[in-house]
Amino acid sequence: MELDLIRKYNVQGPRYTSYPAVPHWKNNISESQWVDRVSTVFRASNKAHGISVYIHLPYCESLCTYCGCNTRITVNHAVERPYILGVLAEWHAYIQLFGDERPVIAELHLGGGTPTFFSPENLQFLISELLAPCDVAPQAEFGFEGHPNNTTFEHLRVLRNLGFTRLSLGIQDFDPVVQKAINRMQSVEQVQTVVDEARALGYESINFDIIFGLPFQQQSSIKTTLEATFRMKPDRIAFYGYAHVPWKHAGQRRYTDNDLPKGPEKRALYELGKAMLEDQGYSELGMDHFALPHDSLFIAANSGRMHRNFMGYTTQSTQLLIGLGCSAISDSGDAYIQNKKVVEDYLESVQGGAFPFFTGHLLSQEECGMRQMVKDIMCHFHGNTTTVGWSAADARERLSEFIQDGILTLQDTEISVTETGRPFVRNICMAMDPHLQSAAEAANRFSTVV
Repeated sequence: MELDLIRKYNVQGPRYTSYPAVPHWKNNISESQWVDRVSTVFRASNKAHGISVYIHLPYCESLCTYCGCNTRITVNHAVERPYILGVLAEWHAYIQLFGDERPVIAELHLGGGTPTFFSPENLQFLISELLAPCDVAPQAEFGFEGHPNNTTFEHLRVLRNLGFTRLSLGIQDFDPVVQKAINRMQSVEQVQTVVDEARALGYESINFDIIFGLPFQQQSSIKTTLEATFRMKPDRIAFYGYAHVPWKHAGQRRYTDNDLPKGPEKRALYELGKAMLEDQGYSELGMDHFALPHDSLFIAANSGRMHRNFMGYTTQSTQLLIGLGCSAISDSGDAYIQNKKVVEDYLESVQGGAFPFFTGHLLSQEECGMRQMVKDIMCHFHGNTTTVGWSAADARERLSEFIQDGILTLQDTEISVTETGRPFVRNICMAMDPHLQSAAEAANRFSTVV
């Protein structure tokens, strides 16, 4: 039955890091509207909850072909300082909006690209300048993404001294055949060195990103990769499916569909990995994330506090997320904006004193309700259909197929995703999403969901 469900529901659809998904944004928010919303939400929530800050650092020295992020490939490190000055110029424009009230940073994350492309000295300058006009919340979480090949002890030391306690390492797979295909060569020994140094410096949570469904990947690849991973015992593991969208990311054209495990074969990789992770004491949290019981994400999930935003699953639930850097996305609760995606265009805007807006979306009241429902399902595997204005009869009619297939249960207006249904949470969200008019529309924009 499970293989039948995979075949049935393995369609293309959004990952729902936001609702609506970015391709459905209407670009219907002006700069003045965004400024008003940021100012209002900041005054209403900063003292009680703080704010979140994400910094996009896009540079990489080489292209990982699987990558779907907005990156700039270069070996010219002279780009570091001008980009940092641009990010700080954007941040200072937000500081002006906040007036006399100092922002309380509850969450700070460096993503990319490769944040450790930047020198420790430049990262220290960036973070020190960013934090200078701010206060840091007592339970703040600071994290960054690192490439094992260029994350040095000095990177780790500098960022730890600035308050960073979380490190995420992009592993993907230790199989040399897979590594060659995705242009991501790194040894177990290199990763072990970074892990040992981070733990010696007092990092509290180390995450490994591991991808299933990569070109030439087999069950033996997953088994070998996870066995090596378990010897290092990371606190968290993001074990997620490769998103094949070569029409959006040219690097993915370096291999063909025939080189990829698909459908039941791809899902078997996940099921093997999940069984191995659970055997080692990791618990599945939300979608495709696992953590050990001592980790803060496990604690947040089990106390109902786990949150989902453009930084992924988080332990903090702030009402305002400021995204800095090219292509970064900000979120005020009822509106999103995304910065210009091309580095030169971004820098031209911020150096000229303007916000670097590229696109955005102002949510309707109905979309705000659906956003909450999607978050509840993605984080907690349950929700109440009254959030989206559905009666019990509406819910039963619209979700009847999922109920029949054992993917969810419905008690009056209360949805609960079953254990069988967890791989299909994105399908549930898609069925509720009025922006998805047809399977054909989804196929032209998104990767497969299972």
